[in-house]
Amino acid sequence: MPVVTTVSGVQYSGIWSLSGQANAKALGTWPTQPVPTFGNLYSWGKNLYGQLGGGDTVDRSSPSQIGSLTTWLAISGGTFGSLAVKTDNTLWSWGGGGNFGGYGVLGLGNTTLYSSPKQVGALTNWLKVASGFYSSYAIKTNGTLWSWGLNSGGALGLGNETNYSSPKQIGALTTWAEIASGFSSPLAIKTDGTLWSWGINNLGQCGLGNITYYSSPKQVGALTSWASVAVGDGQSLAVKTDGTLWAWGQNDSGQLGLGNKTRYSSPKQVGALTTWLKVAGGLINSFAIKTDGTLWAWGGNTFGQLGLGNTTSYSSPKQVGLLTNWLNITSFYSSVSALKTNNTLWSWGKNDTGQLGLGNTTNYSSPKQLGSSANWIRISRGREYILAVVA
Repeated sequence: MPVVTTVSGVQYSGIWSLSGQANAKALGTWPTQPVPTFGNLYSWGKNLYGQLGGGDTVDRSSPSQIGSLTTWLAISGGTFGSLAVKTDNTLWSWGGGGNFGGYGVLGLGNTTLYSSPKQVGALTNWLKVASGFYSSYAIKTNGTLWSWGLNSGGALGLGNETNYSSPKQIGALTTWAEIASGFSSPLAIKTDGTLWSWGINNLGQCGLGNITYYSSPKQVGALTSWASVAVGDGQSLAVKTDGTLWAWGQNDSGQLGLGNKTRYSSPKQVGALTTWLKVAGGLINSFAIKTDGTLWAWGGNTFGQLGLGNTTSYSSPKQVGLLTNWLNITSFYSSVSALKTNNTLWSWGKNDTGQLGLGNTTNYSSPKQLGSSANWIRISRGREYILAVVA
């Protein structure tokens, strides 16, 4: 999830983590002009649980605005619920319900389905959110980390396997900087650049060298150089401050990018390049953006979700086109959306519920522009739907 960053008093909608800012600036990739960091909220795609936030459960194949507010800041789409933070740092959620509402993924203290945004508590100190498969996570402005929802395998990091329908603090530390969530194995980075993981670990996705489940955060190695992380269905991805790319976990479709289909329970470097900047994980595929603005993809490609114009799977990174203006990318399951530096929005992959926002249900194996607007500033893909902020 892209987050707001303040540099010298100016806010940017940069895609870099706190620890990755220096690296991005040193490599000359930091935005030279400030761009809006908040705006109107839009959604489209599958809506069985009201996760589009429009007050109903009707699927949409084109962007639809959620309310009329222009104060949406951070967003995160999950499987059954959506999370968002406003400019006043209040936390909001919607969706849930169905067979999965019992897990309390919305953090509202109940298991009710809501098809429009509801405020989570009354606090005004929420900063970042990450909505996973059945669990939810958030970081506050004071650097504390919170979780709620399904706690199978200790996915909430609370030292137990009890489900919670309201936010619970993970430990007492105030040094959490980044959080990424996938199926049930989140990754987090602290302000000191250390990497932490916990939860289900049957595929080695925690990166701890084993397949043991952990119900509390465990440090991945001893390094203090992690800058950006992403979690797929069973694979974990990370970029270090030196621009190297690392991957571990599930690899049956080559989604680790290591040129094979071997699973690894510890981080493995993908190639030898030092120009990687941002990563994203899908169901059986992975994506990355380099410091030169090029986009790369690898892994399973059943629906053309790699964006390479075919349905061939690759176990090593392949460049998507020749353009050098990709800014951010988000993937969930087999659908992909990406922003360019000119604030245009592009989608490709599976589209059976209109989750690409192109007004149809046709799958595409190459990036397709969503309309002609050039004011998209933030995107987050959930399972078969997407949330986006428009300036």
